[in-house]
Amino acid sequence: MNLFEPFTIPYMQRALVEVLVLGALAGAVGVLVVLRRLAFVGDALTHTVFPGIVIAHLLGRSLLAGALAFGVLTAVLLTVLGSHRRVGDDAALAILLTSFFSVGVVLISRTRGFTADLTVFLFGRVLAVDRADLAQTLAVAAVAALVLALLHKELVLRAFDPEATAAMGYRTGALDLVLNLLIALVVVAAVEAVGTVLVIALIVVPAAAARLLTDRVAAMTALACLLGAAGGWLGLAVSYEVSVNQDLRLAAGATIVVVLVGLFLVAAAVAPLRRRSAR
Repeated sequence: MNLFEPFTIPYMQRALVEVLVLGALAGAVGVLVVLRRLAFVGDALTHTVFPGIVIAHLLGRSLLAGALAFGVLTAVLLTVLGSHRRVGDDAALAILLTSFFSVGVVLISRTRGFTADLTVFLFGRVLAVDRADLAQTLAVAAVAALVLALLHKELVLRAFDPEATAAMGYRTGALDLVLNLLIALVVVAAVEAVGTVLVIALIVVPAAAARLLTDRVAAMTALACLLGAAGGWLGLAVSYEVSVNQDLRLAAGATIVVVLVGLFLVAAAVAPLRRRSAR
């Protein structure tokens, strides 16, 4: 199988740039998600942006803008509700996930071709990404990367030692909000390419695989970015090869996720050997 031939086609080139950017960004943010054990938060955010996408679609506006509005709203509400002792993080997540996603389904079900629209919103359309979509993704990714670079040390400290973080004068609630907003930005950037269902795999799987292979945060972040980007590239190539040359249709977004899970299984198999050699 030729891993480079498909990317001589313009739409495949745009799709490749999209998944490389998303894979690297999601990998970097995913490390913090995995360290904080916030995978369910990421999953909730992937569902709570859904009504924003639907509303933007019904109004003929940018899907990214709709997703961004509800992503930011979710991050704020999650931080506020989760800090309430009588509510807690788990209850806040469940309330926001079910209520927001249900609103999105109710709205989209009122349209005639809602089944096709629902499929696109849930599973994405990475091969249909155009220059405008790519520019929007790059802009959102640049903002998220800048925030991550400026506050990475504080966010890592918050992940490992929240008491020391508070004692040093940092506002842990503000750092929690920043991380929730970063997750929301990744979801927003990826929603048109891989949909609201599959984006959680981009965030969690590369970071989880990287954590199996190294204990250093810097190396873990670099490896997660590399695995995320590599999974996107290999997934696109496999999807194209099987769909075009073997005449078996494979959804590009789902194939990327399957490849990422395959990379995770390889990391899980290699990790015991690494620990044994370290001893």
